[in-house]
Order: sequence, then C-alpha cells, then structure tokens
Amino acid sequence: MEGGGCNPWAGEVVLVINGQRHVLKLTLGALAELEAGLGEDSLVALVTRFEGGNFSSRDVLALVVAGLRGGGWQGAPADLIRAEIAGGPMAAARAAATLLVRAFSLPDAEGAA
Repeated sequence: MEGGGCNPWAGEVVLVINGQRHVLKLTLGALAELEAGLGEDSLVALVTRFEGGNFSSRDVLALVVAGLRGGGWQGAPADLIRAEIAGGPMAAARAAATLLVRAFSLPDAEGAA
C-alpha cells in the first residue's frame, strides 16, 4: 500500500486504482466534505465504527473518496463502482482505516502511525 512519494507524516496513504497509483489524504476540506456526506452521522461515530471493526462498505467508500479528493482527484463516488482496487476491498478498508489514524493522531517518536 505504501510507496515512494507518500508521506505518512502528512497523513498520506497510497491506493492503486485501475492500475494507477493515487495518494490519498484527509485534508480539512476533504474532512468537511466527508462529514457533510455522512448526514446525521459524525466523524466521531465513523472513527468509533472503524475502531470496533463495525464499519460498512459505505464507510470505506466515503473515506476513500474523501482521501482521493484530498489528494487532488476530481472524480465522483460513482467512478469507483467498477474500479479495480489493487488488493480488493480489504486493501480499500485498510487504506480507509489508515487515513483515519493518520488524520486524527500525532505521529510518535518511533515512526509514522
């Protein structure tokens, strides 16, 4: 999932979609868009679901789209319906969880989150 050009200290995560490497990042704007898309739900509830392993595919998609947008992607969620994600749904879920960890935690002295 990680590779050259990705800065975990800046909250970046790499995901390969349709054979193209994308750097995902939860910027403030991407987080605001994510929160708006969650409706009545909150980012805290989303984090809680991921911490408990109780997240949905909708949660994963919302986080991946927000991360892609934060990384400069101009697509829409519908663009990912038929997309081939390297590593499949589990890789997408790992990327989504890693995005949350990196966005809401400080890196420790030993290395990036």
